[in-house]
Amino acid sequence: MYGSETWSLTFRDDRTLKVFENTVLRGIFGPKRDEVTREWRKLLNEEFSGLHFPPNIVREVKSIRMRWVGHVASMGDSRGVYRVLVWKLEGKRPLGRPRRRWEDNIKMDLQQEGCGSIDWIELAEHRDRWRTLVNAVMNLRVP
Repeated sequence: MYGSETWSLTFRDDRTLKVFENTVLRGIFGPKRDEVTREWRKLLNEEFSGLHFPPNIVREVKSIRMRWVGHVASMGDSRGVYRVLVWKLEGKRPLGRPRRRWEDNIKMDLQQEGCGSIDWIELAEHRDRWRTLVNAVMNLRVP
């Protein structure tokens, strides 16, 4: 999870992380003995939620990213990290479908919470409201 606050996750990356998480959980919990046939079988993805409450890895990445952007947005204009955050490139983007940017991920997370139309940098400057929003993002149900 080191550096995950800077990851720009695509839908394919989300899927890959979920597959990895289920593989690790399968290794931890091992096979299960079927009650009827008395044979060993692999656990299904749905059965993991009954064994423990998993901190979904995609939800965790989103929460870390939201906490970090709140921290940077509250820094102010004098800090270099903040200037990089709000800096706009000059020129045109290449033709074709635009690649998903890090800022696009932040906006998508906010839209899932119903705060898509709000200026997120201004919202992040209010610590209590931003902390409530970050906790709400952490509790999102990611399929």
